[in-house]
Amino acid sequence: MTLLDANLVVDRGAFRLDLPLHAAPGETVALLGPNGAGKTTALRALAGLEALGGGHVRLDGRDLDRPADRTWVPAERRRIGVVFQDYLLFPHLSALDNVAFGPRRRGARRADARAAAAAWLGRVGLEELAHRRPGRLSGGQAQRVALARALAVEPTLLLLDEPLAALDARTRLDTRAELHRHLAEHAGAAVLVTHDPIDALMLADRLIVVEDGRAVQTGDAEAITARPRTDYVARLVGLNLYRGRAAGHTVHLEGGRELTAADPLDGDAFAAFAPTAVALYRDRPDGSPRNTWHATVSGVHRHGDNLRVQLDGPLRAAADVTPASAAHLGLGPGQRVWAAVKATEIRVYPA
Repeated sequence: MTLLDANLVVDRGAFRLDLPLHAAPGETVALLGPNGAGKTTALRALAGLEALGGGHVRLDGRDLDRPADRTWVPAERRRIGVVFQDYLLFPHLSALDNVAFGPRRRGARRADARAAAAAWLGRVGLEELAHRRPGRLSGGQAQRVALARALAVEPTLLLLDEPLAALDARTRLDTRAELHRHLAEHAGAAVLVTHDPIDALMLADRLIVVEDGRAVQTGDAEAITARPRTDYVARLVGLNLYRGRAAGHTVHLEGGRELTAADPLDGDAFAAFAPTAVALYRDRPDGSPRNTWHATVSGVHRHGDNLRVQLDGPLRAAADVTPASAAHLGLGPGQRVWAAVKATEIRVYPA
């Protein structure tokens, strides 16, 4: 069953968002992409804060926005809850009254709205802070109040715009786990906007990668991390990615370079390998591996327990080496090295 069925078309000058989007009951979909990709615009269009120029938004069998039929449902009449990036809690209201605001706007009596708000604050573990105003809450506490406020209206669709971006690293870790629990308990659909791949991978059932207003890749975490289709996604998952034309075991890249892979393929193809698969040498390696090239080190920085080496040359790539290997090779910007990748380390798949 499809609970959310949307095709979001929004024009802003030279920028156009054209994004098909659907979600099932109980499903969390993450819109992942760089700044300026159109993720927040998509969320605002779903919430009714941005009018569509084309396409449609249909939720639980009801049209909310369909320009072709002049159908438009205002934001306050949509069964949608929103957690904004900056939470946007009312500073003059207590946590309790912030959460009660939604039910009151929907016609609930004051006592009933406050009782529902108290119950939601209990569910997010903040019943003891019900009478505090936002200025006296920590970032994690404010995020939970914002989530309770969004859920208190019993939304069919929950929208979350970078809900963890304002938190420090430790608070983010704890709050992410708690948010995951609440999303799992939510019977409706949820759409999460983020540029953080960890948030997307940990919180969402399905990912939609958005670049320049369009979906460039869709799938679960395993599918997207295994077969990235753009440089942006490859960088997120830490792979070197190239596009070319495969003929058997050889992938012909632009500029005349070739990569040899263990598995054969024919046609337009992507070739990907991990930075850990790249071996670096002072001199050309013995045995002349098929995938060998002369490269120039353009940068070195720490990456976990290893060092990530950026390589320029006929094949731009990233390589991971141990600090001991980097010291032995004397790696630094401008250093010339030989790079090699075994054919068995290269994954090739259709473009």
